[in-house]
Amino acid sequence: MNTANEIWKKALLILGEDLTSTTLRTWFDDVTAVAMDGDTLILCSPEEFKRDIIRQRYLDNVEKALYELFSQSIPVRFVDAEEAKRWESGEAGEEDAFLKGTGEYTFDKFVVGASNRFAYNAAKKVSENPGKSYNPLFIYGSSGLGKTHLLYAIAHAIHKDHPDWKILYVKSETFVNELIEKLRSQERYMEEFRKKYREVDVFLMDDVQFIAGKNSSEEELFHTFNTLHEQQKQIVFTSDRPPQEMLRLEERLKTRFDWGLSADIQPPDYETRVAIIKNKAIARGVNLPQPVLQYVAENITSNVRQIEGTVSKLVAMQELLGEQINVDNVIRAVRDMLSTKNEFLPSPDLIISEVAQFYQLDSEAIKGQGQNKTISASRNVAMYLIRNMTDLSLQEIGDIFGNRHYSTVISSIKRVEKLLKEDPDLGEIIRDLKSAINGKFE
Repeated sequence: MNTANEIWKKALLILGEDLTSTTLRTWFDDVTAVAMDGDTLILCSPEEFKRDIIRQRYLDNVEKALYELFSQSIPVRFVDAEEAKRWESGEAGEEDAFLKGTGEYTFDKFVVGASNRFAYNAAKKVSENPGKSYNPLFIYGSSGLGKTHLLYAIAHAIHKDHPDWKILYVKSETFVNELIEKLRSQERYMEEFRKKYREVDVFLMDDVQFIAGKNSSEEELFHTFNTLHEQQKQIVFTSDRPPQEMLRLEERLKTRFDWGLSADIQPPDYETRVAIIKNKAIARGVNLPQPVLQYVAENITSNVRQIEGTVSKLVAMQELLGEQINVDNVIRAVRDMLSTKNEFLPSPDLIISEVAQFYQLDSEAIKGQGQNKTISASRNVAMYLIRNMTDLSLQEIGDIFGNRHYSTVISSIKRVEKLLKEDPDLGEIIRDLKSAINGKFE
């Protein structure tokens, strides 16, 4: 598997096991592989509408298929036909592709309300005076509230004012995986890694909470932070919680996160939800009647991402089925969204893969018969999470792990429950894993 095209062909075969042929034909028929940029697969989907649907509904399926191929997370970036041509001609670089691929996430498209105004104003200030106002900026809040949107908006605003600056955006998970890969290679590759992250003008890291407890990654991030901060380069982090609630995070990193400004984002209030729904629909060329806006805003309340998913479904009903958007079919759409959300149960394979990634193991090792300390600990955690996050019976869980007897599963779960009372770090690990698992579907 040396080319992006070969990788995508194999990924499509795996996708066919999870998605129906109708779904594949409808949304993936014109998706083509463009390139592998480092560890990121660049895919082209010419129609914006389809790109949005794939990102919102099926991106997790694509990333899961790639994980099965590589046994590690492979980020995916979707581009339009114009950007695909730039990649094929060799004109597009990593930073250029990032900015092109996130063009819709700007400050003027971020709906501001009481729940996010402080974070929005802080992000704007940083973009206007990078490296000098609020450095670092630390934005925290639950999944799906707009933290990543603000990161992208900062990048676009700074790029507009400083087109020659080097802007680097990275998910903490990618940072960790890349570091692991470099540590296994020769020393010169570590120099490449450090040059990549320390010779930038703007450093943006998403979901920094997943760095906590990973000693080598914390060490590299600490020195990267110091290097950039001393040079007055802008640093921005996002997280699902404030620094002081990251119990497994090194104190020296917590201290540095607190050097600048922390800003939280809360779930949007009713007025903000109405504005978000209206803006998202108008951006898709649809003007929703006021009763429809009100109904969606009253019933979809958890986060912006779920609101976007509801709007996309309404637009799809009109574009693909020719249905007029009224309160009756909106009630059906919203009911389906709420039912899907409330009835969702993560698959055991997803849980095991997240646990395996955290412990830097292969999923098969966790399900196998190995008894070393790390494998046993990860297996216990996986059993505990499957028991708590799915409706599988004890014996069904045992069958997944090499046909173990249900009494073995009980012992593993009790062991984790006992440790949770004694070890705060394990509680943080469980919290991080649940956040990562649930984040795949929020």
